[in-house]
Amino acid sequence: MSHQQQSFWTKYIFSTDHKTIGKQYLFFGLFFLLWGGLQAMVIRWQQIYIGVEVPLVGKLIWPDSGGILTPDIYNQLITMHGTIMLFWAITPLLTGAFGNFVVPLQIGARDMAFPVLNMLSFWVFFLSGGVLLGSHFLKTGPSASGWTAYPPLSTPVGGIPGWGQTMWILSLVLMGVAVILGAINFVTTVIRLRAPGMGFFKMPLTVWGFWLSSILNAVFVPIIAAGLIFLLLDNVLGTQFFIAGSKATVKGGDPLLYQHVFWLFGHPEVYILILPVWGIVSDLLATFSRKPAFGYKATVVSMCTVTALSGLVWGHHMYVTGMSPLLGKSFMFLTLLISIPTSIFFLNWIGTMWKGSLRFDVPMLFTMSIVFVFGLGGLTGLYLATVTSDMYLHDSMFLVGHFHYTLAASVFMASFAGIYFWFPKMFGRLMDPLLGKIHFWVSFLCLNYVFFNMIVVGYAGQHRRLFDPAVYDFIKPLMPLNKMISMFAFALGLVQLLFFFNFFRSLFRGKKADRNPWKAATLEWTLDHPIPHGNFQGEVVVKTGPHEYSHPDFKGRDWIAQTEELPKQ
Repeated sequence: MSHQQQSFWTKYIFSTDHKTIGKQYLFFGLFFLLWGGLQAMVIRWQQIYIGVEVPLVGKLIWPDSGGILTPDIYNQLITMHGTIMLFWAITPLLTGAFGNFVVPLQIGARDMAFPVLNMLSFWVFFLSGGVLLGSHFLKTGPSASGWTAYPPLSTPVGGIPGWGQTMWILSLVLMGVAVILGAINFVTTVIRLRAPGMGFFKMPLTVWGFWLSSILNAVFVPIIAAGLIFLLLDNVLGTQFFIAGSKATVKGGDPLLYQHVFWLFGHPEVYILILPVWGIVSDLLATFSRKPAFGYKATVVSMCTVTALSGLVWGHHMYVTGMSPLLGKSFMFLTLLISIPTSIFFLNWIGTMWKGSLRFDVPMLFTMSIVFVFGLGGLTGLYLATVTSDMYLHDSMFLVGHFHYTLAASVFMASFAGIYFWFPKMFGRLMDPLLGKIHFWVSFLCLNYVFFNMIVVGYAGQHRRLFDPAVYDFIKPLMPLNKMISMFAFALGLVQLLFFFNFFRSLFRGKKADRNPWKAATLEWTLDHPIPHGNFQGEVVVKTGPHEYSHPDFKGRDWIAQTEELPKQ
């Protein structure tokens, strides 16, 4: 592979090299992270400056309303922000970028199992993003049904007339196809292409996270794809799979069927996104604590247990739909049960850092913050898992704060941890550590202020997705706090510009990195940059686990690469 002749197009555009595809996903995800983040800033503007023109972009994007948000535009923003952040920012950054770049290297493979399929997966994903972006330029605007697209809001009988909803569905179906292609590749690659000696319990926990996530993708994405195709038929051909009541002309339609289908995928989707994070956190904590990962096997078993249970808990999203109390109690039990394995590897993270020789490099700062935000998010989830408290908190800002802590904040910080950590291996240079630490501290403080106080106003009764919260007398006392949330959200958004400056400046002018700047033990750090197509020149033989740090019998340095022998006793 390393000696084949390649043109510019086959090397950089339609490449089958997993490393190039990983970089393509990285830039793709960063673009949508910026796009979705700008939408979040406009949403927070609307929360405190109702009826005031959105500065800089208002008249340019919404000239018909004079740059002032209308309820329909606000619903479109809410829908597209959630959709983009979940499916076109987080997914390509984690599974697309880090999964593609790191997994073959960490298991000693020369490439993914199906390189051409890998290339097709990216370009189908790219096409799906183009369709989604195109919906913004329709005269009637993009989808406004919320990121969950519940019927009847997402059907012709309850939604805004136009093609926005149809394009939203089509883009998600295309994205699902890309994800399924990628999942097949990841699952096969990890099973079939591990280097000699790379047993399952010698794999880095990052690989475990991506592998288990891909299994969930392969199982549950086809389910939501089927539901979305039915919804597409309702919108385009006039079928009535999800239309009922007085609006239905035939019997048999059921909008709650869509909710079951959506959340049967939607809750495993939470673990699809967070499993790679758990793996990255476990590995990076070991690297920067200079200790073996505490409870490695217990962490693996816990991650596998969560993967198995993830398809049995979807009903806790539907307590308020009139679900049978007996069924509700069953889902409550299973949801609370799944918190046990998550608690185990959370405690393992603490055990890894305990009495470690901690190095507070930028990737470590972001990694440690994940332990905090995920812990807080998990605790707030217990209230939503319990039927009685969820009846009050459901669809409130409490839920928004919980969701952002558990998923958005964890994945957001993990994405940055991964970028700062693998940037030297991807591009051969180091990002500026001072700018990185400024980026971290401002992000961490602002993020916690924003999401924690979302929980506060939600507990006080503020519903989510309100166009003008101040019209309710009981919410008026919360408006000063809402204003402060927005101010800190604006600061959070602005500091990301510092990250983008650091990222692109470092691509060209960053300090050249050594082969192994973090003194990490996994296989990718045994290769010099640039890594050729085909990765390893000879056969890789794995002899140790991924976390051999501070071995008492190994003199001269505090780490042992996976290709090295442990000292003989």
